[in-house]
Amino acid sequence: MKTIILNGSPRKNWNTAEMLKSVQKGAESVGAETEYIDLYSLNYTGCRSCMACKRKDIERCHCFWKDDLSPVIDKIFSADAMFIGSPIYLGDITSQVHALIERLHFCDLSYDDYSNYFKGKVNVGVVLTMNAPKAFYESAYKAQMERQMEAFKALNGTVEIYPCCDTLQVADYSKFNMAGFSEEHKKEMREKQFPADLDMAFQMGARLSK
Repeated sequence: MKTIILNGSPRKNWNTAEMLKSVQKGAESVGAETEYIDLYSLNYTGCRSCMACKRKDIERCHCFWKDDLSPVIDKIFSADAMFIGSPIYLGDITSQVHALIERLHFCDLSYDDYSNYFKGKVNVGVVLTMNAPKAFYESAYKAQMERQMEAFKALNGTVEIYPCCDTLQVADYSKFNMAGFSEEHKKEMREKQFPADLDMAFQMGARLSK
C-alpha cells in the first residue's frame, strides 16, 4: 500500500502538521509505504486551463503543466490512499488546497460526457483544523466542507473528513493582539482534546491505508 500525505498549511510544525504526522504513523502501523509533502514548499498555481489534458490520444489523469504540483498529481493517482490537511482560514480551506483540487479533478474529468477517466481507487482522508469550536463547525462549516471534498470522490475510494476544532493558535498569546480568544481555554483544549484528535488521526491513517 502506498499512502501520500499532503500538508496544505503554511505552518509545517503546528496543528495540521501534527495531525498529519499522526495520520502517517497510523498508515505505517499497518505496513503502508508513506510520503509526506508540504504543499507550501512547492511552486504551483491552480489550473491554467491549457487544455492539454483534454487533447485526443493523450495520457489521461495526468497534468501536463510544468511545475511542482504535476508530479504530486501523478503520485496521487498511483497511490492507494491520500490524506490532505488544511486549516480553515476565513471560513475556507487554504488556497494551496483549492489549487490542488482544481488541478487534480480537471485532469480526470471527461469533457465528452463528464464521466471520470480514473479507474483506480484511492481512499481519501481529510483533516481540517480550526480555532472555531466543534458546534460552530457543525453549524457553519460542515456542509460546505463536505461539498468541497466531494471532488475527491472521483478517486473512487472512501472519503472521510475529520475536523479538529478549538485549536491552540500560538504558544504565547501575550505576544499578539488576540484578546478575542482565551489563552487559558485554548491551552486547556490543547491538553485535554488535542491528544484525542491525534489518536483519531492515527486511527484514520491506519483504517484508510489497509
